[in-house]
Amino acid sequence: MDIIIRKSIKEDPSPLKKLSGMGFDEKYESSLPPELVREQTIARVTGVRKNLFLVNDGHEERSAAIVGKFHHQAPGTLLFPATGDWVVLDNGRIAYVLPRKNALSRGASGRQGKKDSTAVENQVIAANLDWVFIVCGLDRDFNIRRIERYLTLVYNCGCTPVVILTKSDLHDSPEPFVRQVEAVSFGVPVHPVSAVERTGIQALAAYLAPGKTVALLGSSGAGKSTLVNFFAGKEIQATREVSQHVGKGVHTTTTRDLIRLPGGRLLIDNPGIREIAFWDVGGTAGSAFPEIDAWAGSCRFSDCTHTGEPGCRVRQACLNGELEQERLDSYLKQMRELDYLAQRKHKSADRVEKERWKSVSRKQKQMKKYGKPGR
Repeated sequence: MDIIIRKSIKEDPSPLKKLSGMGFDEKYESSLPPELVREQTIARVTGVRKNLFLVNDGHEERSAAIVGKFHHQAPGTLLFPATGDWVVLDNGRIAYVLPRKNALSRGASGRQGKKDSTAVENQVIAANLDWVFIVCGLDRDFNIRRIERYLTLVYNCGCTPVVILTKSDLHDSPEPFVRQVEAVSFGVPVHPVSAVERTGIQALAAYLAPGKTVALLGSSGAGKSTLVNFFAGKEIQATREVSQHVGKGVHTTTTRDLIRLPGGRLLIDNPGIREIAFWDVGGTAGSAFPEIDAWAGSCRFSDCTHTGEPGCRVRQACLNGELEQERLDSYLKQMRELDYLAQRKHKSADRVEKERWKSVSRKQKQMKKYGKPGR
């Protein structure tokens, strides 16, 4: 069956040709399931709604439901469609999600302020990305510690970050802000831009090559939708002014949509994020703090926590002025969150196994009890 599929694609290149404008390539073709039949269609998820998904097969965009197995499978046993996913349609319904190149995900919001503030549910923001634009405004939105958290989130998801500093026209020179970000981003491109003066935005076109997918990540009012409108050449996303009273933006973008721009460029706009909660239990803050990881290798103890042990090279870097205390505090906070998340998930798995064996034991006792003579 698989040989027949490959032959049909090679004889008629139109399926791949029409999908190449959506970012489809040979890597995704090789992940097609063997049971795929010619009547089925490959498409990309361009939007997620309450009970439906928007999909595009390279010719048109339409809505599609999911087949029943997505409702009945245990959580985590199969990929649930998200914006940017490649899917197989069977009679107009999503039947299969192709393996992802990567997935930008976070812990679902709504846990802050509670005793157990770590997220308990994974929320996939977008899948199959070439770049993630971390968008931060040079107004009251600017927060270097938040940018560090964004970097950790993006790195742990296997994605490549680019920092976009919007509203650069609010300052005579944005260079001091650029230097602050470069000091904590280590090799990540940083671009100051102004939609008002139309400066710096042209440099972003290099990332938006035909067939490449870029996702925008940032808080409400940071200027994500303004960037989308600029590249689209028209207003396709609503924008609103940031509140002068509290300095916060309003959720003008409420859905995650993959937008096809002129020239085959692909951009995913996202609602503003207020809580940057981690999810990946295998993740580490090290990618966003490479200098701390390097110093940690010279600590006296291999399991040094950098909180007071003798011979700690990281603490010495703080005393020498090589490392800001605020940056170390940010690193330690993120590591505590990731460690706690991993421990809790491990304990949850143990608890599930314990409850399963408790159920087996209960059934065995019932069998012995009701299996006795006279019962």
